[in-house]
Amino acid sequence: MQSYLQYRRFRTAVIAQRERDQEKAAGLRTYKKDAQSPNSSEASHATDDHRDLEKAEGSTTGFPEGVRPGELRHEPGKEESTRKEEEATLEDDLRGSESEDDDPDDDPDLAQAALSRVSSIKSNRSAGTALGMTMTGIQVRKRSTREGGEGQVFVVGYEGENDPMNPHNWGITKRICATMMVASIGFVVGLASAIDASAVSEAAKEFGVSEVVESLATGLYLVGFGVGALFAGPVSETLGRNPVYISTLTLYMIFVMASGLAPNIGAQLAFRFLAGFFGSTPLTCAGGSISDLWSPMERVFAFPVFANAAFTGPLMGPVMGGFIVQSSLISWRWVEWSTLITSGLVFGLVILFQPETYPLILLKWKASHLRAVTGDDRYKAEVEIRMEPFIHRLKRALYRPFLLTSREPIIILIALYLTVIYVVLFTFLDGYTYIFTEIHGTSEGITGLCFLGIVVGLFGASALVPLIYRWAKRDLQKIKEQGGDRLPPEFRLWFAMLGGAFAIPISLFWMGWTSYPSISIWSPLAASALFGYGILCIFISSYQYVIDSYESFAASALVAVTLIRYIAAGGMAVVGIPFYKNMGVQYTLTIMACISALLVPLPYVFYKYGHQIRRHSKYAIKVSSESK
Repeated sequence: MQSYLQYRRFRTAVIAQRERDQEKAAGLRTYKKDAQSPNSSEASHATDDHRDLEKAEGSTTGFPEGVRPGELRHEPGKEESTRKEEEATLEDDLRGSESEDDDPDDDPDLAQAALSRVSSIKSNRSAGTALGMTMTGIQVRKRSTREGGEGQVFVVGYEGENDPMNPHNWGITKRICATMMVASIGFVVGLASAIDASAVSEAAKEFGVSEVVESLATGLYLVGFGVGALFAGPVSETLGRNPVYISTLTLYMIFVMASGLAPNIGAQLAFRFLAGFFGSTPLTCAGGSISDLWSPMERVFAFPVFANAAFTGPLMGPVMGGFIVQSSLISWRWVEWSTLITSGLVFGLVILFQPETYPLILLKWKASHLRAVTGDDRYKAEVEIRMEPFIHRLKRALYRPFLLTSREPIIILIALYLTVIYVVLFTFLDGYTYIFTEIHGTSEGITGLCFLGIVVGLFGASALVPLIYRWAKRDLQKIKEQGGDRLPPEFRLWFAMLGGAFAIPISLFWMGWTSYPSISIWSPLAASALFGYGILCIFISSYQYVIDSYESFAASALVAVTLIRYIAAGGMAVVGIPFYKNMGVQYTLTIMACISALLVPLPYVFYKYGHQIRRHSKYAIKVSSESK
């Protein structure tokens, strides 16, 4: 709904911009009056501009007859040799942009994005002419060889830094609401990932299988999460964010319902896998959506909103599931029905109120309206220039995550880091039944409430946001004084470095060796709060580091991170139960603590050497202040 209304508003905005540009052109006619000296080169130039404008009045496209927008023109006060030198530089730039996609295994979209980060190709150097001053937000350049077609193309961009069509310039309330809806999607699919674990015993009895087999319902959901990420992220960079959110949520709810109706264990496992497959959307697309809506500085406080929701969902699952299973009045299948009801409420809000945020799709809409208004087919969004069919672009988008994973050291290292963390996390969560039910004698409902200790820790991590935001403003000011314009991605690692990396092994040792009947239940609860603090700090740092490093292609970059860690987590959800049964709580958590302790130095290593790693990453952003 919002996407359709948004598309209609774009047409109105394009017409209004065109009228402003025409008024600007009319104002430039004063050039002739201001330059009357007969021997002045400025007068000659102004007269030429005035003649161009007069011809433009009768032109369908708004451009002077015989003149192509963006052509290099003689600028007043410039020597002929300087002008030729600039023209040669422009040609070199254009050839350089073409050579970026010479590698047949390369992704031209990524190459173009990488090139634009390093240097801006000034192909619309018509400043100083009446024509150039009216071409607001349009970059004119020649097509490269592999783009197909001939001649010049008018690359459509935003009207300026304050263009209201740019999601970064939307009102703060609108952006907060859009972020909260994405966070709500993350909450409900996370809820579905863990709520079934509360009903393992009851479901196993009904289906006549062991608890280990029934735990596959949770494990396969998580594996489906990872596999589904291969498609959700790349497709969102082809069709936009909203079509992916709406279509995948619809299918996700269908398979949640099917899981609740499953007549046997085989059907339940198959439907749970498919529910996870289509529920993976937020963890791959949400990073891109947040990057679309918020500037790097604003993401200091915007991203923790999503991160809290993404982690609160899996923790609220056992809280709800514990009381559902404990009740003798309703079936264990209500774990699925409650998930379906909650998901349906969020789905309705997304359909009615969630706007499209992906910049490349928004500019595609704008280019479409410009072609319709002007009748000039040369207006193209960046994603349209290559003149490729949709299927070809989709195949390249699906291939992109594998390209990034194989070539980008940042993604490989972050994926391995989060995989180990998630193995520890899901093994830790399996132990709650043994720690609280068997050792401390709590009921199923109260055991579920014990997961709220981790939620308290999550909000403790959010308390760091004001401090880190203040540091961000301070550091950005220093960078601007040195000629830079943005914070390096390594700044995002402060969440992990402010105790997050240490909190996980400490909390695991603490909980493991205080889980005795003679020790108060409040001790493991306090340890769980520290664990929640550490997990969220590492998640925020890792995700924001990837988002800042890959920006528009953050969704594809996060695919590998999501795939690897959730397949590992799905395996641990199954083997965790035998692990605790055979080794006991103390030794299981001690092993997990030792593994996580090995990872403590990684955020500090990334902070110190991350800029060097990015230099060896072809598609990662290169911060301007680092190259000086």
